[in-house]
Amino acid sequence: MGLITAQGKQPLFSFGIISDVQYADIPDGRSFLGVPRYYRHSVLVLERAVQNWNRLQHLSFAVNFGDIVDGFCPKDQSLNAVKMVASKFEEFNGPVYHMIGNHCLYNLSRETLLPLLKIPSHDCSAYYDFSPTHDYRLVVLDGYDISVIGWPEDHPKSMEAVSILKEKNPNLDKNSPVGLNGLERRFLMFNGAIGREQLEWLDQVLQNATDLKQKVIICCHLPLDPGATTPEAILWNYNEVMDVIHKYKCVKVCFGGHEHRGGYSVDSHGVHHRVFEAALECPPNLDAFGYVDVYDDRISLVGTDRMKSTDMVFDS
Repeated sequence: MGLITAQGKQPLFSFGIISDVQYADIPDGRSFLGVPRYYRHSVLVLERAVQNWNRLQHLSFAVNFGDIVDGFCPKDQSLNAVKMVASKFEEFNGPVYHMIGNHCLYNLSRETLLPLLKIPSHDCSAYYDFSPTHDYRLVVLDGYDISVIGWPEDHPKSMEAVSILKEKNPNLDKNSPVGLNGLERRFLMFNGAIGREQLEWLDQVLQNATDLKQKVIICCHLPLDPGATTPEAILWNYNEVMDVIHKYKCVKVCFGGHEHRGGYSVDSHGVHHRVFEAALECPPNLDAFGYVDVYDDRISLVGTDRMKSTDMVFDS
């Protein structure tokens, strides 16, 4: 007998979610905006998440939305810190799918990081897709495909990112949005873009999903809709990505992290966008994780404490 929810219907499948653990063995601190950050406590949030997921028993897999170790982690501890946090995920009784965030790349190169997180990779890229059932496909995007973080300085993708920032952000400090207005404030060094090759791959994947009559869930560390996040936290070329997504009717939900306070919106094409609250910003004994029940006509996020539960019903 499978899980029966309050709606009286069994999910097609379910999976655990957590975002922005950003562990570091350092005293608590604050973000640039003054929001408290609990660097050592965050791994306890992860431990409780895994215990909760295992206790539920009906979860097929879990997804980590990036930034498992913080940029303030002492660099001589980076490798061991990533290994330790990754080992906590391994305690889940099922597969865990990771994606990279900016803080991951502050600590380790792609060459070192991707194998540690078992991210399927080609030429150090970090985008991939998988189908947990024949009805659905999850597409994991690499939001730092074009970025000044994580690539060697002379790499074409790094050089393209430098060029974009030079054109779009006149500040000496490329992490400063001072003088930038509205959505132009997204052109910061801690964000990134999806490159041409990945965009073409996404187009092909969505065409294939359409042909197979699959519904699609998009996962990306960086949010893709301005309504679900602040301008400072969105993907540089979110508009190009959404143009590809809106070509098809198969994408129902886009999930993201990065914007620690979370967010939710439904865009002009009826696609739901849910940005997850950060584990890092949970005070002691509070949590931010959850699980997702996936149905034919909706997706329900069941959150814990700071992670707000959200019912996302599809347009008919």
